[in-house]
Amino acid sequence: MKTSELIKLLKKNGCYPLRNGKKHDIWYSPKTGKQFAVPRHLSQDIPTGTCRNIKKDAGI
Repeated sequence: MKTSELIKLLKKNGCYPLRNGKKHDIWYSPKTGKQFAVPRHLSQDIPTGTCRNIKKDAGI
């Protein structure tokens, strides 16, 4: 999954960005109350395990 696709999915599920880092953006999920990092490389694929952990932290 590409980062841009993941960001669309996160926004659809109520997550929003808190702040920007150098290589990652920090997002927040109101469902789980967790903050998590999302890589900023929009056109690159995210590794499967990383994507799975981001979705888990987001409550998706």
